[in-house]
Amino acid sequence: MEKSLFFSKPTNYKNYFIANKYVHHHQHQHIHLIDMQNPNYHENSSSSRSQSPEDVEPVSDSKWAPRLLHECATAISNKDSTKIHHLLWMLNELASPYGDCNQKLAFYFLQALFCKATDTGLRCYKTLTSAAEKSKSFDSSRKLILKFQEVSPWTTFGHVASNGAILEALDGENKLHIIDISNTFCTQWPTLLEALATRNDETPHLKLTVVVMESTLVKSHVMKEVAQRMEKFARLMGVPFEFNVISGLNHLKELTKESLNIQEEEALAVNCIGALRRVEVDERGAFLRMLQSLNPKVVTIVEHEADFSSTRNDFVKCFEECLRFYTLYFEMLDESFPTTSNERLVIERECSKCIVKVLACDNEIGDDQGDSERRERGNQWCTRLKECFTPFTLNDDAVDDVKALLKRYKPGWSLVLPQANQESPGIYLTWREEQVVWASSWKSQEKSMEVET
Repeated sequence: MEKSLFFSKPTNYKNYFIANKYVHHHQHQHIHLIDMQNPNYHENSSSSRSQSPEDVEPVSDSKWAPRLLHECATAISNKDSTKIHHLLWMLNELASPYGDCNQKLAFYFLQALFCKATDTGLRCYKTLTSAAEKSKSFDSSRKLILKFQEVSPWTTFGHVASNGAILEALDGENKLHIIDISNTFCTQWPTLLEALATRNDETPHLKLTVVVMESTLVKSHVMKEVAQRMEKFARLMGVPFEFNVISGLNHLKELTKESLNIQEEEALAVNCIGALRRVEVDERGAFLRMLQSLNPKVVTIVEHEADFSSTRNDFVKCFEECLRFYTLYFEMLDESFPTTSNERLVIERECSKCIVKVLACDNEIGDDQGDSERRERGNQWCTRLKECFTPFTLNDDAVDDVKALLKRYKPGWSLVLPQANQESPGIYLTWREEQVVWASSWKSQEKSMEVET
């Protein structure tokens, strides 16, 4: 499809849910979709349009954005150039990163759909990644993570569940080694250090090995700052502590048993918070077998409850699942943060990278561009994990800790425990009765499988 298609005003739009009065003031012939690849677009978008978000209001349809977006995705799949042109222009008139949930969804998915239609996904993704790297600092990232954890259990749910499993599995051990594969700047570990410090028996020695991916944009000075804070807190708690970092990896498949420096006398736990989805789909089995070869006492897994994997070869189905998941996510952010919140805007911008990557890059990111975004649901992960591990059920104390955590937040959050006939062990965090995050723990099978070469 030629890109010139998107640079003129459509001549007929009456049948696309938008009343004529909402768009007739549009004077400029150049649509601003290309500017969405500019990191400054958010600041310029309101002033560059012919109308502000307040002037361009949708029809009285609470789900107007999903309807328009879905029709646009279908048109792209069908290569219907005329319809794509109409819908992209209309979405551009209504979308705003500063509006309500409909306007935000329209804005961020419009960016991905435009990139898909014009084959510019990879370029846009690289631009967004570069902009994020330039603006990211330790202080800003840490404050953002802590603020998010303050207003929503989205990440703390997995932290509390995983810590409960780790404490149970390593109970009574004197030398502990936790391999942490996550991207939350070690905010999970202070509560675990506190728990270790108050154990009835002798306080164990803890070695924490943090795996840092190049694509997480975490520089060496950032991890040095994290290390200093963790070591200071461990001293305060009276816990013997060692902090190690493994960095320079482009992909988790590059992680090896030898690089982890595991000692025979150490009781090992592997903590994977949002880690498995960062492994390419075809490499996930091999990565899990590598973890199995470490012979850990426990492996903790936390993943979003979404399927961008089995649908990856069907654009419309993948779009539908992506839209379903991020609609829940944006609605959660809307109820968790104030209307005017810089933290919320930063989180939503981060989502834009993921949406573009899933919908517009067509697995073309390449070895130099880091992680996968192909999420899988809990039952899909279970099928993979059961080939190498057996479920490790959370005890009542850990479940009670999770329940107590959820009571600290606004209504709408709940916990779903596994049922006897359920395919996927583990627990689910639900938002408005929709499962959004899955947490589980696993232990090694008695007979280890060798890593395939």
